[in-house]
Amino acid sequence: MLSIFRRIMKDNQGATAVEYTLIASLIAVAAIASMRTVGEKINNVLGNVANTLS
Repeated sequence: MLSIFRRIMKDNQGATAVEYTLIASLIAVAAIASMRTVGEKINNVLGNVANTLS
């Protein structure tokens, strides 16, 4: 396991893969957070519509 880690650290492609993974992770976290916020707002709007129609 340690030898694999050393090879990845010496290889520039391994570093690039790690960077891309970190960027993708940050994008995923931001997307999840924004979807949660939008989902809550949509839920509130639909709740208001349902209350108005009742």
